[in-house]
Amino acid sequence: MKKILKYSVMAFITALLFVFASACQNNNSTSASAQAPASSADNAVVKAGYDRGALAASKADFTLAAGKVKENAGKTDKETCFSCHTGVSELHNRGLHKDLDCSNCHFDITTEHTEAPSPANRPKVNMNWEACGQCHDNQMHSFLDVGKHRPARFEKSNFNGRSPNPAWDKLMAPYGFTKEHAATRSHSLMLIDQFVVDRAFGGQFQPKDGWNYIFESGPVWDVLYDAKEKDPDFKDLPQTARAVNPVCMNCKTMDHMLDWAYLGEPNPKAKWSRLSNPVEMAKNMNHALNCFFCHDPHSAEPRIVRDALIEAISSDAPYAKNNLYQQDANKVKAEIRVIDTRSMMDDTEPKMIRKIAILPKDDPRRQSLQCAQCHVEYNCGAGTDLGTGAKVGMNDPRTNHFPLKNALALYDHYFVNLKFADFKNKFSGAMLWKGQHPEYETYYNSVHDKAGISCVQCHMETVEKGGKLDYTSHFVQSPRYILNATCLTSDCHGTGADKHANWQGKDAEYVKVSTNWTAEDAKYSIDSIKTYTTGKMRKAEFWLAQLIDTIALAERLGVDKATLDAARTQHSKAHILWEYWTAENSDGFHNPELARESLTQSINESMKGYDMLDAAMKK
Repeated sequence: MKKILKYSVMAFITALLFVFASACQNNNSTSASAQAPASSADNAVVKAGYDRGALAASKADFTLAAGKVKENAGKTDKETCFSCHTGVSELHNRGLHKDLDCSNCHFDITTEHTEAPSPANRPKVNMNWEACGQCHDNQMHSFLDVGKHRPARFEKSNFNGRSPNPAWDKLMAPYGFTKEHAATRSHSLMLIDQFVVDRAFGGQFQPKDGWNYIFESGPVWDVLYDAKEKDPDFKDLPQTARAVNPVCMNCKTMDHMLDWAYLGEPNPKAKWSRLSNPVEMAKNMNHALNCFFCHDPHSAEPRIVRDALIEAISSDAPYAKNNLYQQDANKVKAEIRVIDTRSMMDDTEPKMIRKIAILPKDDPRRQSLQCAQCHVEYNCGAGTDLGTGAKVGMNDPRTNHFPLKNALALYDHYFVNLKFADFKNKFSGAMLWKGQHPEYETYYNSVHDKAGISCVQCHMETVEKGGKLDYTSHFVQSPRYILNATCLTSDCHGTGADKHANWQGKDAEYVKVSTNWTAEDAKYSIDSIKTYTTGKMRKAEFWLAQLIDTIALAERLGVDKATLDAARTQHSKAHILWEYWTAENSDGFHNPELARESLTQSINESMKGYDMLDAAMKK
């Protein structure tokens, strides 16, 4: 009886903390709205400067790169290159880059290579953004902007974060993300942020300028240093982890693309693979989100390069055929091309292939598919085989895998079909899943997706000059901060939108309340949806915490194994339906209906597990 009373008191205190966390979050949102009435300043681009003259080291790197790619400009005999690189020739000659010389992006092109190509004399490729920035200066410098809309290193487990403590650490223990799970910053900083986060490299990679690194943007190793090189006796910092592997770098950089075989399979012709040493690989990476993730450098056509995404949209495996993309009759058409250039230098087995997929420029949904290279749920780490109980290592293809399914389908996908779990909860013993940023699957089939709106239209501002499109800003941010360029345009929710063709044929009252919005209206809509969803998240966390405590108590009281295992299965199901939304970065705004269905189902699954244990303990 004393034990039951003890756990009841603990549960009550936990509930009070959850209420306090939600109140903090809501008060922050309310006070911000109250103190900052709508104005044109509210809708300005949130950027802080990538000052072209401020980052001397980065600029020197750019200048060096520019010098290398220009020194042989006009001297390369493209036809000599194309006599071997036929696939490249086809792309180059059909695209906007057909007049560019190979040396604009490649350097160290020697006669030794053209006469007797080998891995030893292979030309180098400029992976720096400057290669594209020579012509696309505005795009490059907007990409390198630093957003200050939230603090750097803002942990999601903060009281006003997406998954506040005390629930987060309890629900996720002992997974590495409990060491630090920070909210996103700008795209140009994603590799720097991955290398310094407490869960990744044990604190081995440190900023050269201390905390002032948060203002810096550019190549990684202009900003960071390896503490172990400086001090060979360096020990990992307290409360850090080394929960990183080569696969999870693939959505941060493609510096290694030419040295990575399809799906990261180990290959003697590829320098890097899923089995590579993460520290060694990291020290060879320098540029976050290279331009050629999304833009083919030879043809300038839109494309994707992330191998696990290409596999998901093309695989014939039964668990892939029913994913969101493959089931969509109106899916984006992808021209998948196999790259096998290494065979020209070494045709021995095993072959080393890569794949890319060229996308149609005139289909706006292809922009969202490009974002799905990173903003997607994917498995990128070791785990446990639920069929055998054996450890799943990085040699297993399940460690580089995209399901392309939303929260409602992931339990069956991972636990039933792939028989894979990421980790075991420290307190309940249940096998659990760890999600990664599933924005693409969440947005799929949402109201905005069905309206034909892509990620780019909401998150990348179009910059006009003289009434004409000058360029698309590559500083990606929430539409909340660029409302005049997104939500409040005349074809969405802004003034006069009710007369636009997009709204014709819809219910008159629905059109009336959905158009002619002010900035205050747009923010009110955004905040209302997000606050409602985070409220459901807090309820799901409460019941998950109750279930964990009750499993632990029931085990101490000697409840039979079959009942405990059934309760742990309920924990696994409820966890996925909740944790998906801590990883997804819109607080449900991308698809509020899906968020509600998933989170209320999580609550139900937890309650079911709690009830079966409660009944067993009363016997």
